[in-house]
Amino acid sequence: MRKTIKLLFFVVLWSVTFPVSKSHAISFVRDAEIERTIALFAKPIFEAAGLSADNIEIYLVNDSRLNAFVANGQKLFIHTGLLQRSKSPEQVIGVIAHETGHIAGGHLSRIRQKMEETSPESILGFILGGAAILAGQPGAGSAIIMGGQDMATRSLLKYSRTEEGSADQAAVTYLDQTKTSTRGLLEFFEILKKTELSSTSEQNPYVRTHPLTAERISFLAEHVAKSPLSDKRVSDEFIELHERMRAKLDSYLLSPTHTFRLYPTSNTSLAARYARAQAYHKDNQHEKAIAEIDGLIAEHPKDPYFYELKGQIYFENGDIENAIEAYKKSVALLPKHPLLLLALGRAYQESGKDEYLPNAIDLLEQSIKQDNTSSFTWRQLGIAYGRANRMAESSLALAEEAYLQRRYKEAIFLAGRAEKEFKTGSPEWIQAQDLRLTSERLLKKQNK
Repeated sequence: MRKTIKLLFFVVLWSVTFPVSKSHAISFVRDAEIERTIALFAKPIFEAAGLSADNIEIYLVNDSRLNAFVANGQKLFIHTGLLQRSKSPEQVIGVIAHETGHIAGGHLSRIRQKMEETSPESILGFILGGAAILAGQPGAGSAIIMGGQDMATRSLLKYSRTEEGSADQAAVTYLDQTKTSTRGLLEFFEILKKTELSSTSEQNPYVRTHPLTAERISFLAEHVAKSPLSDKRVSDEFIELHERMRAKLDSYLLSPTHTFRLYPTSNTSLAARYARAQAYHKDNQHEKAIAEIDGLIAEHPKDPYFYELKGQIYFENGDIENAIEAYKKSVALLPKHPLLLLALGRAYQESGKDEYLPNAIDLLEQSIKQDNTSSFTWRQLGIAYGRANRMAESSLALAEEAYLQRRYKEAIFLAGRAEKEFKTGSPEWIQAQDLRLTSERLLKKQNK
């Protein structure tokens, strides 16, 4: 059986663009640092709800609008716009608590009944009426593009007022149990209230799917007025993580000019310097970018994300040797993260040096063991195998890439070719056969 496709957050924001609707495009943002921040925010809430944090998957959707939703049981989708516009960790935690109320309440059985696949890209494609997300070559941007929206399917996400009230009550319970102020959720609802007055075509999607009423706001306001936790702030660590998350998203998703305006040189905070390092890089001011990130590394020599960004800056400027050195340090600090392994393996691969080829293959294989859902990693591994004249393994790796991108005809051809080369009954032969048969089944389904 093929494993369910599960997208992980990248350590950096990777990007490839595909032709989509002219009006709107939806994309996942995958980032290990941001995922860790959201996971830290969410874990106490999930535990308060009696849910296992390990069984809930969190995905970032690259969309500037305020929105969050759950789908297919325990998959939580959060828009980058919500994170960027949030003013405090408490606001983000409040939204997570509300959405957790929907998960615990089983409010989305309608979608589960409508869907046969459970992968996040299938869910997002179903909800938004778009094509499946395709993982592709990473770059300096931030996403994997898919497009289109379907008003009919979006209506499946709409909750009843009873469900909303139930989720609000659950959220308050979870927040109280974790000793977190409900004020953040109230503040978020007040922001949404302003958008509720706009026309339907411009109305915020969260408001469309989460009916907002005066009673709901009053319920939260009354709780804030009575609760002894209302003025309690989260830890300094959470505040800093929130600031870093916003700065990182801003610097990757906004233009350098916009980023410099939000984070001027007069702002010497860690988050501001982090944002400027990426903005300088995007603005082709590479010496300033390296100087900024080196300053952060000097103060925080054990932060893998700073070394990763330094490696990215060097890599995208063609300085492969320095990129390798920076990536090696990030991998040493976070040795099992698939995207750090990929970044270093890719740098070895792109060097073009034969003596680096074994390093590239080893790192890419390690990355696949940690995350076998990245089509770009499979492609890089397939190329590396080909360069090493390991052609059967190359065909199998490229078949995996084609499968993940839903190019089923190509996957069938490549897997079939690999199947003929491997010893019958070997793990590789079984993998190739499984891939071929699954692709054949999905191709038939696709053509119906």
